[in-house]
This record gives sequence, C-alpha cells and structure tokens, in this order.
Amino acid sequence: MAALIALIDKKGKDATEPAVNMLSALSSVSPEAFGIGSASQVKIERTTDALRKMDLKSPTVIGYRFSGILHSDRPQPILLEDAAIVFDGRIYRPAGPPKLQTLVSKPEEKTEEKIKIFIQKSSGDYAFALAAAGRLFAGRDPVGARPLYYGENARFVALASERKALWRIGIDKAYSFPPGHVAVIDKNGFKHEPAKTLTYSEPKPISMQAAAEKLEALLRNSTAQRVSALKEAAIAFSGGLDSSIIASLARESKLNVQLIHVSLEDQKETEHAKKVAEILKLPIHTRLLKQEDVEEVLPKVLWLIEEADPVKTSIGIPIYWAAEQAAEIGFKVMLAGQGADELFGGYRRYVDDYSLLGEEEVRKRMVRDIEGICETNLERDFKICNFHDVELRLPFATFEIAKFALDLPVKLKIDPRQDSPRKLVLRKTGENMGLPQCVVQKPKKAMQYTTGIDKAIRRLAKRHGLALRDFLDRIFQKESERTV
Repeated sequence: MAALIALIDKKGKDATEPAVNMLSALSSVSPEAFGIGSASQVKIERTTDALRKMDLKSPTVIGYRFSGILHSDRPQPILLEDAAIVFDGRIYRPAGPPKLQTLVSKPEEKTEEKIKIFIQKSSGDYAFALAAAGRLFAGRDPVGARPLYYGENARFVALASERKALWRIGIDKAYSFPPGHVAVIDKNGFKHEPAKTLTYSEPKPISMQAAAEKLEALLRNSTAQRVSALKEAAIAFSGGLDSSIIASLARESKLNVQLIHVSLEDQKETEHAKKVAEILKLPIHTRLLKQEDVEEVLPKVLWLIEEADPVKTSIGIPIYWAAEQAAEIGFKVMLAGQGADELFGGYRRYVDDYSLLGEEEVRKRMVRDIEGICETNLERDFKICNFHDVELRLPFATFEIAKFALDLPVKLKIDPRQDSPRKLVLRKTGENMGLPQCVVQKPKKAMQYTTGIDKAIRRLAKRHGLALRDFLDRIFQKESERTV
C-alpha cells in the first residue's frame, strides 16, 4: 500500500525537512520504504531518518510511503524527464500500469490538459502528484476512492493521503481533494479544474429487468478488473446483499476467495453470515470480540479516520478488525461492498424523504450522497485498510456504476411505503445471479447495528458520564496531542 505527500515552501526554502516530517506522520503497521523527490532528483530509503540526510535544495517536494501489494509494485517517487511523480492506486482500464511518462508535457503542451485526458480515459482508483519546476500538479479518480487532502498556511501549500500529514506542518484545515479534478499548485495556492466528474442528469426510462441485467454486467466487469492479476483475495462479509454479490462474483474468477466476518459476540448476523458462506461454498473466518476490545481499539480507529464522528467510528471499527484479520491470515487485498447504499437507495432516510417530499427531492439527495461518497465512506475505509497494509478494492465504487445509478429512476431503487425493501434493482440483480432468498429478501440493516458496535460505544460513553460526541471528541483530542 502507498500514501503520498507533496508540498511547496512559499518562501522558496528547501522543503526536505517538512516533507520528511509529513511522511513520518502517515499511518502504517510495517512500511517497507520511504521516498522523496524534486523535479530533478529522487531518493528512496528504508526509514524516514535516512531521508533527513538528503538535501534536495528544492522548495517543491513530493514523497511516498511504500508497502508492496503486488510483485510489480515498486517504491516511489519515479523520476521522469524534468519532473517526478508519486502515484497511489490502480488503473484497471486500459490494462497495465499507468504510463506516467505521458503526463509530462513537451514545452508546447499544457501538463494540466494531459492530466485531464489521462483521468478521462483511465478507469481505476488513484491519487497522484507530480513535481515540476516551481509547481505541483495533482489528480484524483472521479469517484474519489483513494483519499487525498489539501490545504495551506502562511508557509506551505501541500497535499497528502492523510490529514495528519498536513497537521504535522501546521496546516490545520485540510480539505478533501475534489474527485475527478486536476489541480495546478504553486506558491499562491490551488487552481482546480474538472476533468471527469459525476453530475446531475434527468432519469432515463428503463425497465427493472433491463436495469438489473445492465447492473449485473457492470458489476461483473468491475469485480473481474479488481481481482485480475490476483491469486487470492479476502472479502469483508456480512452475509447481506452487497457483500454476497461481491463474494459470488469474485468466486467465479477462480481465485482463492475467503470471507472475513467480524462482530461482537452474540449477534444474530453471525449465524446468518455462516449460513450464506456455506451456500456460496466459500470459507469464512469469523472474529467475535468483546466490549473491552471496542474500548481498546477506539483511540486507534479515531486517529485513523481523523475525526470524532460517531457513525464513521462505529463503522470504522469492524472495518479495522476485518483488515487486521485479512493481514493476519496473509491477504494483501480485501474486497468490500461499500458504496451500494448510496448508489441504490439503501438508507432508510431515502424512504422517509420519498414519502414526505416526493420523488424529485429524494433523487436530488441521492445525487448529493453519490457525489460526496468519498468523504462519507470511502476515505475512512481506505485509510483504515492502508494502516494494515491491506489494499481495499470496491467493485461498486466505479465511475461507470455511479453514472448508471445516477441515471436510474428512483422507483427502481426504493418504494415510498415504509415497510418495503430498499435497493430494489440490486435485489433483482442478486435474484438474477441465483443468490438465495435469505440474502435477496433480507432487510437492510446498518453495519454499526448488526455488529453491536453502536451500542458498545454508547455504553462506554455512558460509563464515562459523557454524551457520545463529547466522549469521542475527548479520546480524539488525547490521541492528537499524543501523536502530533
């Protein structure tokens, strides 16, 4: 796994030391190498301490924390002609490694235009930064699967895969880099330009059967891309619709697929997950934890997700345990079903909005949620998995599937009746794929409730005599003071 940093010293001073400080703030269990570079020079070492001895004599520096996933992965930065680049992620179409050299312009061409074309023509999960003379260029995939943040203060303009790297150099306000955009960065700040983004459009008429067939084809392609070149993969598995679809599709790719189910003890969903795993004929690892395990892991998860949000925390804890379990049994890649709820109407609030405000208003809300999925869900989960050096791959979170979901009529996702199932088109897709009725008809219930984590955190807050948000804020602040 990888994480990147990039910065410009506004005063024109050598930025080696602050760049290394940013790299040392990035979270990882066992990084293999660190690298920094300028437009003309690159240095890679085993530790950040070894990098401190390098003097780039450049106010523009990029950096990379490396832990290999595939045999083809290599430490970075990569030195190009009159530039250097750090690239975090995967390109699935066109197949093969990204041709990073094509991002560097000839004098008559604009680098930002070439980066726009790269984003428009490539399909994958990625973020990158390119250092040229006196400037940085950066980009992010159109869904925002890989985390990337930016900000500035009186001395620095900077980017990083984690907010804490920006905090380390005194940039307190870190913003999520807009997905599908290119940024040109100099000492005066950031200039963002859209390259390939999700936008609101009128729904396109389509039957339920046709939509389900199209969605199945998109998911088959997306899953096949994300398991290509792999011999094995773990799947974060609840036994619900989303993870069962991913498990079924991954199984068809003939690689070694193993399911990982985590929960607190004595939760009903565990037996259901085991039952579905047996039906799918896939091995399942179950990890059942206790209240005290929640208390122990809470500071770590809050620091990794970089905010004291109750919902993100209660979802982040089982993701943390699943990634940890995947790493312990030797898996480098974990698939998960994140994104399906935003794309296909999985949340109860959509039904409430539908019945109270009508179809058009609920559709607008769904569009906003899809556009903001990187901040609400994906960044959290990637940062947690990165810590364990496990690469998270999300077959639902693609531009093609998101665009398809945006174009669907609301009635193919939800019914305004309060007791009706949600994610209708996805259920039809699962039915067409031959998934059992215990999966296809299973009512949607959020992970924080099925695992028992939400109640466990609330009990901890009550024990300390604090409201939930205040309790999490206090832990997060203590962890911040200890680490930064």
